[in-house]
Amino acid sequence: MSNSTASTTPATVARTSSSGSLASTQGATTIADTVVSKIAGIAAREVRGVHNLGGGASRAVGALRERIPGASTNHSQGVSVEVGEKQAAVDIDLIAEYGVAIADLAAGVRRNVITAVERMTGLEVTEVNIDVNDVYIPSEDDGDDAPAEKPRVQ
Repeated sequence: MSNSTASTTPATVARTSSSGSLASTQGATTIADTVVSKIAGIAAREVRGVHNLGGGASRAVGALRERIPGASTNHSQGVSVEVGEKQAAVDIDLIAEYGVAIADLAAGVRRNVITAVERMTGLEVTEVNIDVNDVYIPSEDDGDDAPAEKPRVQ
């Protein structure tokens, strides 16, 4: 037996193949796109200054979904991913809290998402694109504080 073949172990043979599948001599592991999007969604929500994920339509659907008894939270709301053989790209739509530096928020979200996805899946994250769709102002939700308008017709 030559020395060159003796150094080959399952750890050195491990490669990623199509659809984010991790292959070795002992078998293959496939990671679905939804898994990557959930990981990215949870990681993005962990960052201080992120109020919510998703654009207007996806947030409206999410709000309806949460009102259904027994329904679970959609962790991948506002997140779309593209998973290749060895890499993944992530797009995130979010709403920032008022007063947070958006550039710092984006950097923190990007860092947290990359760390979580790479650690949990083994895929290299090539990019995390962040779209800040709105700024959350707490007083906007408090409709009771606004004075009631006098009706024009009685």
